[in-house]
Amino acid sequence: MPREVTVIGAGLAGCEAAWQLALRGIPVHLIEMRPQKYPPAFHTDGFAELVCSNSLRSNALNNAVGILKEELRILNSLILKTADSCAVPAGSALAVDRHLFSETITKTLKNHPAIRVSYEEVIEIPDGPCIIATGPLTSDAFAQTINEFLEVEPLHFYDAAAPIVEKDSIDFNKAYYKSRYDKGEASYINCPMDQNEFDRFYEALISAECVKMHDFELKVFEGCMPIEEMAKRGKKTMLFGPLKPVGLEKDMNHHPVAVVQLRQDNVAASLYNIVGFQTHLTWPEQRRVFSLIPGLENLKITRYGVMHRNTFICSPRVLQETYQSKKRPDLFFAGQLTGVEGYVESCASGLIAGINMARMICGKDPIVFGNTCIMGSQAHYITHCTPSHFQPMNANFGVVNLQEKCKKAQRKEKICEQALKRIRQIQEEINE
Repeated sequence: MPREVTVIGAGLAGCEAAWQLALRGIPVHLIEMRPQKYPPAFHTDGFAELVCSNSLRSNALNNAVGILKEELRILNSLILKTADSCAVPAGSALAVDRHLFSETITKTLKNHPAIRVSYEEVIEIPDGPCIIATGPLTSDAFAQTINEFLEVEPLHFYDAAAPIVEKDSIDFNKAYYKSRYDKGEASYINCPMDQNEFDRFYEALISAECVKMHDFELKVFEGCMPIEEMAKRGKKTMLFGPLKPVGLEKDMNHHPVAVVQLRQDNVAASLYNIVGFQTHLTWPEQRRVFSLIPGLENLKITRYGVMHRNTFICSPRVLQETYQSKKRPDLFFAGQLTGVEGYVESCASGLIAGINMARMICGKDPIVFGNTCIMGSQAHYITHCTPSHFQPMNANFGVVNLQEKCKKAQRKEKICEQALKRIRQIQEEINE
C-alpha cells in the first residue's frame, strides 16, 4: 500500500490536493485547525470556506482565470466540479452558493475511503510526505515553524503590493523611458504630470473609496503607508516621495510637476508595477483614479494594489516549479502560502501539488506544467521572479509564454488554444 500523505489545511488548495491524491489511490491524512482554533475572518468549520466573496470570477475563455477554470475541469478538479454544481446566476462569472459549496466538498472528502480527517492545530512539520496548504492566515505557531524550516528567507506576513499593468496598455506618446538623473540603464517608464493633471489626480485620490480593514490587519501596516494616506498628509507629500519629479525630465525644456514611475515586473517585460503605489483603494477606484495618470488612460491592471494580512513564503528562493520544497523533495507547499493569489489560482496550485505528490509516491517524475498554460505560468512565475520584488500574483496573460507569433487582437484566443492543448498533453501523460 502507498505511503500516507499528510495534507495540512482544508482550504481550496488543501482540499484539491487531497482529492487528486485520493483519486490515485494514495491514502491521505487531511488535517484542519477549525473548529479547534479559528483564524480571523473564518466563520464555519466547513472545508473550502469562501471567506471574501462567493465569486470565482469570469468563465469567459478570453480571460486568464476563465481559461484556468477550463484547465481545471479537464484535469478533474473537485473544486471546479463542485463550483459548477453549486453555481448561482452571475452573468459570465462563476459564483456559487458558498454554504452548499463548502458543505458538498466537506462531505465528499470526509466520505472518501482513502481520506481520514483530523481537527487540530499543527505546530510541527511532520516527517514523511506532506503538503502544507495552511493559507494566508496560517497560525502564528506554525508560521514560526515554517520560518525555522525555510532558514534562507523568512515568511512574509502581509501584502503591500502596488498595481501591475500590461505594458501594451501604456500610451508612449505621453510616457517615456528614463532613469533618475540618467544613472544606469533607462529601465523605468515615466508618466509626467503638469499642474492641472496633478491637481485632478490628487483630488480623485484623496476622495476615493477604500477597502475596510479587518481589526487584526490594522497594526500590520504602521510602517507601510498607502499612497492615498500619503496624499492626505498634504498635497506636496507625494512630490517628495513616489511622485518626485527631480531628475526625470524628458529633456531640458521639460519641467513636470510630478512623475509616476513604472518598474519592469517580469523577464518578458510585458508587466510593469506602479512604483510606490501600494493602496487600500477598492479595485474599481484603482481603475478610475490611476487612469487619470497621463499615459495610463487605458491601463489594463493584471494585479490590483493590495494591503492585507497574507502569510506567504518567498517561493523563488525555496520552491521548485512543481511546488516541491528545494530543501526537502517530499514536502510540497500549495495555495496562497506560495504566493498565488485568488480562489481559482489556489485550487490550481493544490491540483499540481497533489498530482506531483502522487507521482513521487509512485516512483514517477513530477510534471513541470510550464508557462505555456495558465496554471503552469503561475507556478513558473512564483518560482522564477526576482526574490526581492516577489509579491503574490493572480492568473493573467502577462506571464504566459505564447509560442506562436500573432497579431495583438488574436493573442488571447491563441493563448487559450495553446493552454488547453498543453493541459490535454498533461492529461495524457498523467493517464499513462
